[in-house]
Amino acid sequence: MTASDHIEDRLLAIVAREGLIDKAKLTPDATLDSLGIASADVIVILMAVEEEFGAYIPVDSSLSDARTVGDFVVALRPHLEKQRS
Repeated sequence: MTASDHIEDRLLAIVAREGLIDKAKLTPDATLDSLGIASADVIVILMAVEEEFGAYIPVDSSLSDARTVGDFVVALRPHLEKQRS
C-alpha cells in the first residue's frame, strides 16, 4: 500500500464515520448528494480530517466544486501530503 493509498483509506474511514455512511458505498463515482452528505456534513468531515491529520484544510475551489467521493479525496490529498512532508 502506497502512502497515497493509505491517506485515501483513512479519508474514506473518516467520511464513513462522520457521515454515518457504509464505507462500501464510498466509491469514487458516488456523488455526495446521493450519499446524503450536505454542506454541513462536509464541514464536520473536514474538522475530523484536520484533527486526525493535524492539517489545516482551506475550503478552496477544488473542495467546494467536489461533487463525488473521488473529487473530494483528490481535493484533500494535496493538503494532507504537504502536511506529511
